Amino acid sequence: MSKQTELECLQKNSKTPIIVSNGVKKAPTAKPLGERRKAVLRQELMVFLGNTGVLGGGMAVAIPSVTLGQLTNPLETFVLGSDESSWFSSINTMACPLGGLLVGYLMDRIGRKNTIIFTNIVGVLGWAFLAAAPLHTDRNATYVQMLIGRFLSGIMIGLCVSPVGVYSAEISLPKIRGRLIMGTSIGIAAGILFMYILGYFIRNDWQLISIISCIYQIISTICVFPIPESPSWLMQKGRVEQARKSLKYFRGLNKEDLTIYDEFETELAQIKKTADLSRSTAETESVFQAIKSPEVYKPLLVMIAFFAFQQWSGIVVVIVYAVQIATRAGVSTDPVLCAVLVGLARIITTFFMSSIFEKWGRRPAGIVSAFGMSACMLILASCGWFGIPLPILPVICIVLHIVFSTMGLLTLPFFMTSEVFPQRVRGSASGLTVSFGLLVSFLVLKLYPTMETSMGTANVFAFYGFVSLIGVAYIYYFVPETRGRTLLEIENYFRTGRKVSNAEVALRAITVDAVEMNEVFIIKENSDKSEECS
Repeated sequence: MSKQTELECLQKNSKTPIIVSNGVKKAPTAKPLGERRKAVLRQELMVFLGNTGVLGGGMAVAIPSVTLGQLTNPLETFVLGSDESSWFSSINTMACPLGGLLVGYLMDRIGRKNTIIFTNIVGVLGWAFLAAAPLHTDRNATYVQMLIGRFLSGIMIGLCVSPVGVYSAEISLPKIRGRLIMGTSIGIAAGILFMYILGYFIRNDWQLISIISCIYQIISTICVFPIPESPSWLMQKGRVEQARKSLKYFRGLNKEDLTIYDEFETELAQIKKTADLSRSTAETESVFQAIKSPEVYKPLLVMIAFFAFQQWSGIVVVIVYAVQIATRAGVSTDPVLCAVLVGLARIITTFFMSSIFEKWGRRPAGIVSAFGMSACMLILASCGWFGIPLPILPVICIVLHIVFSTMGLLTLPFFMTSEVFPQRVRGSASGLTVSFGLLVSFLVLKLYPTMETSMGTANVFAFYGFVSLIGVAYIYYFVPETRGRTLLEIENYFRTGRKVSNAEVALRAITVDAVEMNEVFIIKENSDKSEECS
């Protein structure tokens, strides 16, 4: 049988027309398998389950803000000194880089799903240590156990920020990849808000707050077990049939479906090709050798600097010390209520971020974000310098600072680590990058009380504002635009340095059927159906 006859036969028996380079295309209104309703619902559900544990990470970030009031109250039976409270607030960020380094190894060795499960188990242990700390009769033993619990929570935070984002990127197509990756940021924001709400209603019982958090982390661990492993990771480990079943699930197909979907087979073939290349490369080069490649070291340097601007803009300081900053900024309302408003503003903004990233692009969102944050911090500084008699102004500035930060500078670095690295080092490189960002976060948090004492609150706000302003220029000149590009296109951009214009991206989004693949056209031989056609 000729190839032309075989092609016509496959077109008759396939549910979707075959794409060939000389012009046979699907109807323009048909959606790729991965963007159809059933497939999208499956992807969203699994990403949601994976992100339930991330919420616990957000809770761990915010707990000092709602408990330091009780822990530093001299009227309480257990009181932390100034230096002790500083360590309680920041020791988790010192542990975060360890989690960031460990996560790359775990994702590559045991898979995305098992890494998420391991992360949640570490989180359970952290909350359990913290909840059980008051059971000691010795004060020092209580304090040490509290630090151990916070240290474990820090490892959990470092572990949780990468795996679900990488998982989301690998199971989705570019059109919906953005909103799936944003699930991690929504999880962190929801956890921070939940902790602020707990602090609002439970004012003087940090142990009860820890117990509630531990119970939640156990539930989130159970939620992860039903999710399938990423098809990309399975293929990289040579588990072809498992990868096929996983991809079928995420493309809305039944596992036992034997129908030939040329679009599915094309995507599976491309995943296999990429996995084979990654596996062969991994066998011949170490991570340190891989860093010499431009598609690895370029995004690594870009993202490390991006994280540095993110942390020194004061983002995490506002989150962790929200109540204390509100008090020192002259907020006349309940400072815990102000913290709740901060958390609420952040999560509401986060829900719109995937649309903003897809409509504006990554770079414009980052530029607007950094500029808005700079303005808010400089206005806060001016309130301290000139004594502006507007009690509501600091509240507005703090809330808007969170809104602007969520629009870009807070979420973009974590978001883009799931996009910019090649598959062969995605786990290790994203873990290394996040680890650096979290190390800087520890330094910023630990130095904040000292900076405030030596410089004054207003001058610290001004410092953060100027860093954000410099960040505007950095994003404009150095951060690449990844909107609408496939993971392979992003890798090729860093390898070759060739930029793809917005017009090309828009044209590709409209005209290319299998957007997650390059032009890979295969004709799957099916002898039974060929005989039927003949």
